Amino acid sequence: MTDAAPQRGACLCGASTFTARPAPEADVCHCSYCRKWSGGMFIGTPCGDSLSFDDGAPIRTYQSSDWGHRIFCGECGSALAWQSSDGKMTVVSIQAFEHPEDFPLTMEIFIDSKPTNYALANETKTLTGAQVFELFAAQPEADA
Repeated sequence: MTDAAPQRGACLCGASTFTARPAPEADVCHCSYCRKWSGGMFIGTPCGDSLSFDDGAPIRTYQSSDWGHRIFCGECGSALAWQSSDGKMTVVSIQAFEHPEDFPLTMEIFIDSKPTNYALANETKTLTGAQVFELFAAQPEADA
């Protein structure tokens, strides 16, 4: 979980509202799963395990891989977050927060899956898909 102040967020229709503690920056994912799910590159901010939906939020999940699932609004279909299978890592769409411009883009992952018809204007750190998997495989398990 990040040490950031909690922020409120919501889907397009407002039915799925939540609180999370986002990191001060955002990452872009170009993997084929994120592009198909979000309709483009997915721009998210790490929120650790701090994502909490309000009671009654009609959220749905889709298990998109062995290592994670997608969280979306069951009413309007807004793509809201990706969460690791163990629930320890959640990346929330910056578009769900009131001020997405507050999250500077600092990294692009799965850069080797990015279509060639677009590019970001700012300089970012980049990781290939293999580097992403290598990075997460190298991280030690948290104490229980």
